[in-house]
Amino acid sequence: MASPHDSHDSHDSHDNLGSRTSHDNEGAEHDDLAPATRAVALGRPERSPGAPVNVPVTFTSTYVADGEVSYARTSNPTWEALEEVLGSLEGGRALTFASGMGAIAAVASLVPVAGSVVTAHHVYNGTNGLLDQLAAAGALHVRRVDPQDTEAFAAAADGADLVLVESPSNPMMELTDIPALARELRSRYAASRPILVCDNTFATPLHQQPLAWGADVVVHSATKYLAGHSDTLLGATVVAGDREDLLEKLHTHRSLHGAIPGPMEAWLVLRGVRTLDVRLARASASAEVLVERLGAHPAVDLVRYPGFGAMLSIEVGSVERAEEVCRSTTLWAHSTSLGGVESQIERRRRHPLEVETVPEDLLRLSVGVEDVEDLWRDLEAALDGLGSAH
Repeated sequence: MASPHDSHDSHDSHDNLGSRTSHDNEGAEHDDLAPATRAVALGRPERSPGAPVNVPVTFTSTYVADGEVSYARTSNPTWEALEEVLGSLEGGRALTFASGMGAIAAVASLVPVAGSVVTAHHVYNGTNGLLDQLAAAGALHVRRVDPQDTEAFAAAADGADLVLVESPSNPMMELTDIPALARELRSRYAASRPILVCDNTFATPLHQQPLAWGADVVVHSATKYLAGHSDTLLGATVVAGDREDLLEKLHTHRSLHGAIPGPMEAWLVLRGVRTLDVRLARASASAEVLVERLGAHPAVDLVRYPGFGAMLSIEVGSVERAEEVCRSTTLWAHSTSLGGVESQIERRRRHPLEVETVPEDLLRLSVGVEDVEDLWRDLEAALDGLGSAH
């Protein structure tokens, strides 16, 4: 089968909005360490006899006056530990949010009223839904292009305020040449170039670091691979070191809109990040095995896999066939999320917000950390029940 990869009160809060945005990346001195090591070593308390190894969960709404922070919408020590780790992994400065959509909404707030956003046809349907809602209200204009055509993407950005890419795309697994796009935007538009934002949820910073390629902001649904256990919601932005202006704007948005994560959620994601490397390595290796076998299965019309990571999509010929596969698996959870230790499968067009160019029979698969042979037997049995593709 063909595969595309082959081809406090409000006044106190406002007074402290910028208090956490001017510090340097606290993990910079660890840049010589491998990402897997930084994911484990950073965001820790100072080591002293009898001290805890882990950062505690800090439950507080209020701080004693005359310090750097006075109210909990501005900062929290548990967030800061997670932000240190994420900032180091992505090579920038991180802010955490209540959810991935909270982070996307903060990024959208960088666009001036009636400004323009250029994005791809296929991005997460929540992102598309938010942009469409803002466009319908006259808050901004949206242009959508083929993410795999760098020239067209850059040309569409003429006069735009923000360019939002998702690579690999959800759920079509399309890749954007982020370094080439960043170079084109800088070359064509110089000082007037749009802000380049990359949603790095699928790839994670272990597979790519868009800031190093010229992006200005990275976005994560930390609910997914970073947390890794399907038990919490959290989002994050990471801003390039030379864009202090964007960091301050995002921090202000988070504080004034109340889009803050709970300390327990931040702690859970921090714990999840500690094992990101081993989870992703296991899941990615299994994904490669499954991609090869799915490509040879007679019930599968098409396999979409970007060549790395643990996300893939397949097409099986019809809505009915796709739904039957979802009903027939026992290990693969029929659910709408991804990036957890459990493998998950879903027909994406069942969601009203999904764009019409996503095939009706497309199944998105998130490969977990189970034994690959068990995963294959479960999936193969479901596919065998369909017979050959039409």
